[in-house]
Amino acid sequence: MKQLLILSGKGGTGKTTTAAAFIDFAKARAFADCDVDAPNLHLVSNFTKEPAVTPYFGGQKAQIDPTICSRCGRCKEHCRFGAIRENAHGFTVDPISCEGCGVCVAVCPVQAVCLLDDMAGEQALYRENAVFSTAKLKMGRGNSGKLVTEVKKALTQESDAELVIIDGSPGIGCPVIASVSGVDMVLLVAEPSLSGLSDLKRVAQICRGFGTKTAICVNKADVSPKNTDKVAQFCEEEDIPFLGTIPYDKAVPQAINAGHSIAESDSPARTALKKIFEQTMRLLNE
Repeated sequence: MKQLLILSGKGGTGKTTTAAAFIDFAKARAFADCDVDAPNLHLVSNFTKEPAVTPYFGGQKAQIDPTICSRCGRCKEHCRFGAIRENAHGFTVDPISCEGCGVCVAVCPVQAVCLLDDMAGEQALYRENAVFSTAKLKMGRGNSGKLVTEVKKALTQESDAELVIIDGSPGIGCPVIASVSGVDMVLLVAEPSLSGLSDLKRVAQICRGFGTKTAICVNKADVSPKNTDKVAQFCEEEDIPFLGTIPYDKAVPQAINAGHSIAESDSPARTALKKIFEQTMRLLNE
């Protein structure tokens, strides 16, 4: 099983658009959306059946039993996250602020506080002609890297496909690191802007640290030919394969808004993406 991960240094570069097109080009039987903070690959995946949804418990949160609480206030006094709130009925825990550290449990003189498993999000597994694994993290939860690992694990357990295509998160945070771990190749989708180049360099450094085979392409390249040339120069300096460019194309947002990938349209962007896809497959299988 070969795993291809598609990443970007920042949001809005066209990473998911590229991933969706690659899935269609490859007729992939297994793919995943590891952008668990804001997953949207399912919007263009054309599944007709509802997924199997399971809760994800990624940590613990404190809970105060009001029937035991003596209202001494020690939990609130020692909580460094300000998660303990006092009202007319006693003390309660704000689940968004609570980090599950357990200090309140330790200092409570009457054992009125306990830590309970917290549902930090939901995993979804689609099974039709293909297997699609994804998940959604709840607001304020910080276990995105662990959830990404579970998304990938669910996919590999359910499918024995020769190729897995993964849509990762933008940036360089925990979900990106968890996504890069164990994959065979990363394709970085860059944007021709100063911030796009800066963020590209950071995520490329992550891939280099893992020793993962990496290649780069530029989306909306004609918006700034000068910055596109800077990306190509960076690739040459760092000995990273530069697989080409994708033009700005109004057919792309039209396809996405219609709920399907650009691979289904006849457009300049589709033609460019198909060439990049073919080069990516050659590199992946070398």
